[in-house]
Amino acid sequence: MKEFKILVVLVFFTAILYIGVEPFAHTQMHKAVPQADFTFSDLKDVRDGKTGNAQAGKKLIVEGFQCQSCHSISAIGVGSSLNLGVVTPDLSSAGYLYDEKYLAAFIANPAKAAQVEHKFQDGRTHPMTSFDLNYDGNFGDDDAQGVADIVAFLKSIAPKEMSNKEVFADSCQRCHGAKYGDFRFDGTKSSMASKTPDASILKYMGTVPPDLSQMIRSRGAEYLEEFINEPAKHLEGTAMPRVGLKKEPQEQVVAYLDEIGDSHKSERDALGPKFLAYLAIFAIFAWLWKAKIWREVH
Repeated sequence: MKEFKILVVLVFFTAILYIGVEPFAHTQMHKAVPQADFTFSDLKDVRDGKTGNAQAGKKLIVEGFQCQSCHSISAIGVGSSLNLGVVTPDLSSAGYLYDEKYLAAFIANPAKAAQVEHKFQDGRTHPMTSFDLNYDGNFGDDDAQGVADIVAFLKSIAPKEMSNKEVFADSCQRCHGAKYGDFRFDGTKSSMASKTPDASILKYMGTVPPDLSQMIRSRGAEYLEEFINEPAKHLEGTAMPRVGLKKEPQEQVVAYLDEIGDSHKSERDALGPKFLAYLAIFAIFAWLWKAKIWREVH
């Protein structure tokens, strides 16, 4: 009976510590932020109800603004990606990766949609200029139709499906490396290294973005889902832009980070019930042995 009372006391004070103190500490160290918003509710749909025409969008991209001067568009075999502080993306997968409303808002005003306006002040401008079809400084009906046409074109050339690694490469690897994602890593460089040289990205962002190989273990999936969707929620004033991924591609990014950073997770999960069963059986035998010893003592 005495031992039972001691156990009750221990359980009580442990519960006080865990239930009363730990959650409070967690709220102070990890402030609650809104969940990932895949509707991008803070953005206005700049297309203003316009229906896009893919062929008109192609003409705008290739002939009108000649986007292939900076971007590669491998789906139609034109252009090449340039290093403008950060390597520009191949536009072939944009229609698969990015939310339509976000993509339209980004074309109209890149810095605003990506939530990096604070980086481009005092005369500094985003490498990608805001959309202005008539070069008149106003975003009118013609601009809305032009953006709708471009989005329709990007959707028309987008792949129907992409692997987790391909999604990561197109949406993250321009700035971030994932050295554990390739067994050819030799200690200095791998095929999953960042596509932008460290010197360029340091000058452009003010810091070298971290390698993401172990980020799933250091931060966890929930944090990554919130952070990728809107980095400023966790790091106010961060240089990392809001990427604008749709829910499924973002889940693929997190899944890829899980694959390379925590490859034995399924094995650990499978071992858990077996280990608990072992502890339970061990506890029963320990109690029986203890009861036997004390019977002999008394």
